[in-house]
Amino acid sequence: MEKDTIPNAQDTRVLGSEIAGLKVPAVIPNTDYENEAKPAYYNDTATPMHQRMEALVLDLQDRLVVALESLEPSRKFIRDRWEREDGNGYGISCVLQDGEVYEKAGVNVSVIEGTLAPGQLRSMRERNPQTANKLNANEEYDFRVAGVSVVVHPRNPYAPTAHKNYRRFEVYRKSNKEAGPVLAWFGGGADLTPAYLFEGDVKYFHQTLKQACDAHDPQYYPRFKQWCDTYFTNIHRDETRGVGGIFFDDLEDKAPEDLFHFAYDAGSAFIKAYVPLVAKRMTMPYTLRERNWQLIRRGHYAEFNLVYDRGTKFGLMTPGARIESILMSLPLTARWEYMNQPEPGSPEAHLLEAVRTTTDWAK
Repeated sequence: MEKDTIPNAQDTRVLGSEIAGLKVPAVIPNTDYENEAKPAYYNDTATPMHQRMEALVLDLQDRLVVALESLEPSRKFIRDRWEREDGNGYGISCVLQDGEVYEKAGVNVSVIEGTLAPGQLRSMRERNPQTANKLNANEEYDFRVAGVSVVVHPRNPYAPTAHKNYRRFEVYRKSNKEAGPVLAWFGGGADLTPAYLFEGDVKYFHQTLKQACDAHDPQYYPRFKQWCDTYFTNIHRDETRGVGGIFFDDLEDKAPEDLFHFAYDAGSAFIKAYVPLVAKRMTMPYTLRERNWQLIRRGHYAEFNLVYDRGTKFGLMTPGARIESILMSLPLTARWEYMNQPEPGSPEAHLLEAVRTTTDWAK
């Protein structure tokens, strides 16, 4: 949009003609993971863990796509399967753009392997002393990773953006890969980024993730919630990207089987925690004021992903990486407005207060 066509932020003309035809389904599929039958891979201990993780991320992708599509009347996800040029893996990018409910949504799976670049090895050793003890800075290592990465940017400003990522990472000595991984860990999490704060929605999101964590370790939620608040911070703005959730990395504190089951539950809980919030807010009327604020907040979201996000940096440093999939998390539209300052006491100012403080949302 050209600068001279951008409407005044105080314009109160109602937008959102798309909401007239939207209908909330009576049941959103795949939101009752606790009572659904577990898939065959869940307890298949005879299969190597990296193959089971591949099955898990593909399953999480399929179930989330079905749940998201149940709200969207005008579009379906495009499935784009790609292969690495060196033959070391593949990915499936499921992307929906310009829908009535979702302006942009991506649910990506990647299953790749390769050699750790020097910058990647250095970054891994610097962030974790235990990793530094296991990985020699002067030795070459191969890696194998299977992961699912999700970002959803709804069209309605009252419906929150959300992110999810779950993965398993394995590292092998290049000189002796047959000996098995030198170390292996799980990482991931999920977080919520609203433009407008509905405290009940945020509490529901956190409580749902907490239930999934508590089923495996009562210390997981408080630990991973704090980790999320710390990690997803735009340091240059002194504010968190959103209202948090859970985040963890280099997780190897339990048996691989236990951590695999936790990844299954936490990854499944995201569908229950998030998709009903989109359904609840997608039909709310909004004006140009709310739309412009949404775009400003998306700009801050993009800043984090491009400046701080560890996954984006790792992907961009990986030779032969698929850039389109790595940058899938960026919104279709965003806005940077010089010296934007919400009016004190406004809903926009309320959101800023939330991202500049820490709140125990699960209470």
